[in-house]
Amino acid sequence: MAYWLMKSEPDELSISGLKKLGHTRWDGVRNYQARNFLRAMAVGDQFFFYHSSCPEPGIAGIGKIVKAAYPDPTALDGKSPYFDAKATEEKNTWSALDVAFVEAFPNVLGLGFLKQQAALEQMPLVQKGSRLSVMPVTDEQWAAVLGLR
Repeated sequence: MAYWLMKSEPDELSISGLKKLGHTRWDGVRNYQARNFLRAMAVGDQFFFYHSSCPEPGIAGIGKIVKAAYPDPTALDGKSPYFDAKATEEKNTWSALDVAFVEAFPNVLGLGFLKQQAALEQMPLVQKGSRLSVMPVTDEQWAAVLGLR
């Protein structure tokens, strides 16, 4: 099993929203490196659910992958903010996958707090200029974050 971190704006999908839904499609990723990470995920992998672009950005809980990557249907939907005019049914560059709720943390582990943790100094999330919405997490980083909740 591999570990990941995936970012979502809480007004689009939050950890509490995922808890209510139980499972949902994770779509709209429009960065090639982040898309490649989505494609590398396997059923059973877990991820930290990170709330981004909000008053309190940080890790809010845990989700898991329940369906491996497949073509992102939002790329073909002209009404979607993730529409890609270059995408076709035959050639869709973008991927989505299905995720499920595992756990909501009692408190969001804020980005400032995470940056203060020596065990996380190599985590891409806390690196200056890192803006990827999907990134790998090492076993050691996973364990360190779990110890902070």
